[in-house]
Amino acid sequence: MSESSSKPLNDTFGVKREVRRYGFSRPFWEGTREKKLLIQYCRKTGKYQHYPRPTSIFTGRRRDLEWREVSGKGEVFSYTIARRGMPAFHGHEPYVVACVTLDVGVNVIANMVHCAADEVRIGMKVAPFWLPLADGTHLLMFEPERSVK
Repeated sequence: MSESSSKPLNDTFGVKREVRRYGFSRPFWEGTREKKLLIQYCRKTGKYQHYPRPTSIFTGRRRDLEWREVSGKGEVFSYTIARRGMPAFHGHEPYVVACVTLDVGVNVIANMVHCAADEVRIGMKVAPFWLPLADGTHLLMFEPERSVK
C-alpha cells in the first residue's frame, strides 16, 4: 500500500457549489436544513424514487407521491476515484464519488468523505454526512458508518 492511498480523500468541503433546485424538490432541500433525508415514495406501488421528480416514475402521477424520511444509511454499490475534476474541484483531487444503495433500495450518487482510497469497497456500509451550504441547507455526502459519532 502506498502512502498516498492511505491518506484521507475528499477534501472538497471548500469547493463552491452551485446547486440547481426545482420547485418539486423543495421538501428534499427543506429537510436538509435539519439534516433529514426525505425521499419520494409512491403510495400506489410502495416504492421509493430518487432523485426528486414532479411525478411518480412508476405511475406517472403526481398524486401518488409523498415524502418520507429515511435514515440515509446504505452501502456502496459502485464508486470511482476522481483524479481530475471539473474546474471548481481543481486542487481538491483525488476524491471519491460513490453510488450508494440506501437501505430503502434507491441509489444516490454523492461524494464520500472521511476515508482513504484503500478503505473504499463495494459493499462498504455508509451513513450520511451533511455539508453545510451558505443558505442553511446541507449537501448530502456519505462517510464510512464506523466514523459516525
